[in-house]
Formats: sequence, structure tokens, C-alpha cells
Amino acid sequence: MPDIDLAAATEQRARLRERWLRPAGDRQATIARGLHHTALVSGDVERTIRFYQDVVGFPLTELVENRDYPGSSHFFFDIGHGNLLAFFDFPGLDLGPYAEVLGGLHHIAISVDPEHWEAAVTRLTEAGVAHEVHSEVSVYFTDPDGARIELIADPLGEMYGTRVL
Repeated sequence: MPDIDLAAATEQRARLRERWLRPAGDRQATIARGLHHTALVSGDVERTIRFYQDVVGFPLTELVENRDYPGSSHFFFDIGHGNLLAFFDFPGLDLGPYAEVLGGLHHIAISVDPEHWEAAVTRLTEAGVAHEVHSEVSVYFTDPDGARIELIADPLGEMYGTRVL
């Protein structure tokens, strides 16, 4: 890890909180209704469907042709509350492996009920999917194409006992 001035980083966060963070009652209302979908790239449509539907537990809701790339599929999984996790495949393109880059995706955190969280961890284990459990409520793993996923048993708007919304 690079040398980081931790005191300066703490000071920077405090400055940003003071400048930008407003109490809930003073914040403007968001214009958003929710996350319609997050779109990731799949290297193999059937493998992705098996993984997300059978191992993770998100039902496939639709599979259509990608309007922007003939021969490509666009498919969707239900992640609750009217939100979707979507995928494209791009047959014929050599896209290479996942890479963490500025402006890129680090991970997607999806809230699940505690009893579903336990069952998902069991399915990951039974399927031989490498995963790490943190703080007794988060499990991190990568999908077959290297996308990082977190399932978190904390309620929406909460993270490790802290209200974030």
C-alpha cells in the first residue's frame, strides 16, 4: 500500500462533510425513483444466468437482443424493490478480463434479508465460489467474469449499524 497521510485524509473527510453533508431535514429531495438497472458485461450468457439465478438467488426476468449491438443479448435479474441487475454480452469482441480503473466499478452491494443472506452464503460455499464474510453481515465474491459483488444483510439505508440514508 502506498504511504498515505492518515491525519490529512481524516481532515479532508471532515472538511468535505462540513462543506457538503446536510442533515436529513435540510437536504433537497432526490429526483431519483431508484436504481433502474446496473449493466455489467457477461462473457457467457448461460453461465451468468446459472450463477445469478441458481447460486446467488436473483430470478431472471427478461432476455432480449441488445438494440445497440446486433447479435448481443441484454438480460435482467430482479434484485428487489423494482431494481434490476442487467448484463450484455458482446460476441465477437475481445474485451479482456475485469480491471479496476478510475471511473470503473469497484463492487455492487445488494441488500438481502438476513435469512436469505445465510442461504446465499451456503449456496456460494456449496457451489465452490470463493467468498469472504465481513462483520457478520457482508459477503464478498466475484462473479464468473470477475465483477465484485457484496450481499449485505443490513437494511437499505444502513451500513454496519450506521444510517447512511
